[in-house]
Amino acid sequence: MTGDPGPDAVLAWLDGGPEPERPVLRAAVKESLAALVAASPGRSVEVRIPPFGAAQCVPGPRHTRGTPPNVVESDARTWLALVTGRLSWEDAVATGDLRASGGRSGDVAALLPLV
Repeated sequence: MTGDPGPDAVLAWLDGGPEPERPVLRAAVKESLAALVAASPGRSVEVRIPPFGAAQCVPGPRHTRGTPPNVVESDARTWLALVTGRLSWEDAVATGDLRASGGRSGDVAALLPLV
């Protein structure tokens, strides 16, 4: 859609501007999760960005019940900063803004940034 202010609003927010409206954040998270899955389809790592979305990615053994052994979780701002290359995986983990558990969760780091 031409003229969509969403992406610009998100980038401005990541650079210190005002927070975009909730639907804009939701769309940005969902689109970035879809891009992650497209880049690395699979079901061995679950990426959670509450309350906006979650996705499974990375080829390998599929998890079907209970808490997955490989989980990446963060807030929307941290995730979008990672996706756009404004924040490194290491810095996000060091500050506690990104939680990554399981031996395969680090595979997501190799996929970032997405844009």
